[in-house]
Amino acid sequence: MFMLFDMVVNPPEPTQSLPIRELWAFLPIGYLFTIMIETPVLLIGLPRPVTIKQRLACGAWLTACTYPIVVLVLPAVFLDQSRALYLFIAETFAPVAECSLFWLAFRNVDLGTRGWIQAMITIVLANLASFGAGEILNAYGWFGLF
Repeated sequence: MFMLFDMVVNPPEPTQSLPIRELWAFLPIGYLFTIMIETPVLLIGLPRPVTIKQRLACGAWLTACTYPIVVLVLPAVFLDQSRALYLFIAETFAPVAECSLFWLAFRNVDLGTRGWIQAMITIVLANLASFGAGEILNAYGWFGLF
C-alpha cells in the first residue's frame, strides 16, 4: 500500500510472494509431493503396454520436466499478474507438456487409439490430483507460497 495524491493505492495481488531463493528451496519438497500424488494415478491409469517400471519412471520424469517451469519460471513471468492467470497458464502447460513428452517417449509403442486416449486422460487426471492436493495444502498455509 502506498499514497498517491492523498489516495491509498493497493498494489495488485502478486502471483507469488516469495523471493526466488525460497522458491528454489521449495522446489524439491514440492516435486516430491507432486510425484507422490501423480505416480499412483499413473500406475493405475496408464494402459497395459506401459510396464510398471515405465509407469514409475513416468511419475518422476514427466514431473521433473514440467515442475521447475511451473514453480520457478512461470511465477517470475506472471509476477505482477493475477494468481488466477498464473494458475490457468501453469495448470494448462503442465498436462499439455507431459502428454507431449509421453507421446514422444512412447510413440513407437502400439497403444492403440483407446490406449492413447487413456494415457492422455490419465496424465491430465494426475495433474489435476496434484493441483487439487496442492491447493488444499496451500489453503491451510502448509506450503506458504501464495
